[in-house]
Amino acid sequence: MYGLYTILAALFSFLILKWMKRRRYCVDTKRLDGKTVLITGGNSGIGKETAVGLALRGARVIIASRDEDKSRKAVREIKARSHSMNVLYMELDLANMKSVREFCKSFLQKEKRLDILINNAAMPSVLDWTDDNFSMCFGVNHLGHFLLTNLLLPRLKESSPSRVITLTCSNYKYQKLNFQDLNYNLFPFFTYCRSKLANIYFTQELARMMEGKKVTAYAVHPGYVQSNWTCHYSFLFQMLMKVIMFMFYVSCEAGAQTVIHCAVADEVVAHSGGYFSDCRPANLQAFAKDAGVAKKLWEASERLVKLA
Repeated sequence: MYGLYTILAALFSFLILKWMKRRRYCVDTKRLDGKTVLITGGNSGIGKETAVGLALRGARVIIASRDEDKSRKAVREIKARSHSMNVLYMELDLANMKSVREFCKSFLQKEKRLDILINNAAMPSVLDWTDDNFSMCFGVNHLGHFLLTNLLLPRLKESSPSRVITLTCSNYKYQKLNFQDLNYNLFPFFTYCRSKLANIYFTQELARMMEGKKVTAYAVHPGYVQSNWTCHYSFLFQMLMKVIMFMFYVSCEAGAQTVIHCAVADEVVAHSGGYFSDCRPANLQAFAKDAGVAKKLWEASERLVKLA
């Protein structure tokens, strides 16, 4: 009898965990033939699965990251899985503003279209500094993508209707921005939360500025995903997180679905500036919808990356 109870308890736990990890899949079959997609950090995790999904729909997919060997290997895998040869790699280091500027210059010279920009790359909760002395989370997750998007906006406008999708996280709700210390770098988790909140404000202000110009913007929470972000931490922490992620986190393929949905679905156009999770619009905390803060962050970011 004890053995039966154990089996039933294990089965019940399995079903509960499976229910907790359920996710919607993008069912929109819209083709992207003739469209160009740029994905930062597309050599692994959600970015790579997004690249596969969009290449399968006929898009020309460019993955931008700093690790050339890993990226070229990813390109081969994406080509094999999508049966598309229209996938390529360009070098980009979001922790270095000079690299971002050089990348954009090269991209604008080589590519005549940019229909979908996916700001996917991110640094997890780490205490480190970029080459430009920004905290690593804020510098990569927000400022790097802020500069990248601004420098590529001319091509996005020329290719309109176009879309900018920026990955964020529901952890944004645990912090607020301090404009006296945007470069906060004391407690790793709080640093990460602030950078993800900045992604949301960035999306809102970008959508406001592009209103009427057929460039729409979306912030996406992909869920908690079984990706390789733990590689930045100790071996012991990685082992612990492998167990937790196996139990509670979703696959990278599942995590990519809302990104793909925002890239292809026609109905999202009405929600430019919105926050999406599980392939549908989601609610934000009231403080994360403050248009005044979004505008103030945009202006501060322009000064920090020397666009102003």
